[in-house]
Amino acid sequence: MRRLRSIGLVLAGCCLLLSALFLTASGKDKPDQKLISRGKYLVSAIGCNDCHTPFKMGPKGPEPDMTRFLSGHPQDMVLPPAPAAAHGSWIGSFAATMTAWAGPWGVSFTRNLTPDKETGLGDWTEQNFITTIRTGKRMGKGRDLLPPMPFPAFQNMTDGDLKAIFAYLQTIPVVKNKVPEPIPPAGTPAEAK
Repeated sequence: MRRLRSIGLVLAGCCLLLSALFLTASGKDKPDQKLISRGKYLVSAIGCNDCHTPFKMGPKGPEPDMTRFLSGHPQDMVLPPAPAAAHGSWIGSFAATMTAWAGPWGVSFTRNLTPDKETGLGDWTEQNFITTIRTGKRMGKGRDLLPPMPFPAFQNMTDGDLKAIFAYLQTIPVVKNKVPEPIPPAGTPAEAK
């Protein structure tokens, strides 16, 4: 009887240990749904879709192509040369997809924000993302972020808001889409990446 009680105690202890390990491991890997929901709200409210999701022609006119949600300028879209530089009160022009913009800075293409490791933000860390927004430079030390990216306004966001945005972006569907590098204005050397 004593032996059965000892075996029972050992089995109960093992079950408690295994359940504690399981709860710790699963809690550790579980994404923070509140943070992700906040990020989704912010991405929607600040209009990331307006430039980072290519537009297509719908029954009522241009609309975001949600099959390419936040995937940036389509890699297969070949554009003719940008229109001549605007003069006077006109500052620039944009492609029908709303993902390519031309102006005194040259031509900029909106980035793939999906978590694709090769063409999007999949290999970025939360800190890479925050530093990019805070400095206005890719990864905090690369080339300048270009219009129409409103990073000066986004620099006013809290670290908590930027963390939420990044957390949400890591949960959206992956879209493999290699966005072209910016084209500098005619006669200007390309900046370092």
